[in-house]
Amino acid sequence: MLRAALPALLVPLLGLAATAVADCPSSGWIQFQDSCYIFLQEAIKVESIEDVRNQCTDHGADMISIHNEEENAFILDTLKKQWKSSDDILLGMFYDTDDASFKWFDHSNMTFDKWTDQDNGEDLVDTCAFLNIKTGEWKKGNCEVSSVEGTLCKTAIPYKRKYLSDNHILISALVIASTVILTVLGAIIWFLYKRHSDSHFTTVFSTAPESPYNEDCVLVVAEENEYPVQFD
Repeated sequence: MLRAALPALLVPLLGLAATAVADCPSSGWIQFQDSCYIFLQEAIKVESIEDVRNQCTDHGADMISIHNEEENAFILDTLKKQWKSSDDILLGMFYDTDDASFKWFDHSNMTFDKWTDQDNGEDLVDTCAFLNIKTGEWKKGNCEVSSVEGTLCKTAIPYKRKYLSDNHILISALVIASTVILTVLGAIIWFLYKRHSDSHFTTVFSTAPESPYNEDCVLVVAEENEYPVQFD
C-alpha cells in the first residue's frame, strides 16, 4: 500500500520539473532568456523577404530580432557552432519609409543595434539588415536577395511560463517537495503505529492467564453448590 502510493505522490513534483525544462516548442529549439530559437539550415529560392519570413511563420515564429549584447553574442556563438553557410545571414528587420526608421518584423521595440560604420546618407528603400557571423556586427543590404542558405527564427516563451520567475518555480518546487516528504513520513508513521497496535493486541490475548481450575473441577464445585450437605 505504501509503495503503491509513492509514485502517485511524486507525480506533481515531476510534472513541475518537466514544465520548467519544456518551455520551447520541441527539442529542435534552443532557449535563451525569454525566447526560443531555431536555426533552419535549408536553402530556398527567394522572390521577396516574405518568403524568408514564411519559413519561420510555418514554425509558429518570426524572423529573429535582437535586443541586447548578450542575445547578439548568444546567436553569434550558436551560429559558429551550427552554421555552415555564408558569412552574412538575414535579420528580421526592415526599413520603414513611412517612419524613416528600422523596425523588427516581430513588432518588438528597437532597443539595441550593432551597426558597422556605413554611409548614413545612402538610400534605404528596400533595405534589410544582415548579421556577420564572424564579427557579430550588423550591416545594411538589399532585401531583394535571390536565395538564402538558412533562416534564423525566434518565438517568445508562452506567457504563463515567461512570467513565472525562477524564484516562483523554486518556491513551488520546495512546497511540493515538502508536501510529498511530509505525506510519505505520515504514511510511514501510520503504518508503523498500526503494525505496533496489531502486534500488541495479539500479544495481550495470547498471554492471557489461564484459570487455575480445569473443567472437571468447575463441574464438581457446581454440583456441590447445587446439593449442599445437610447436617443433623
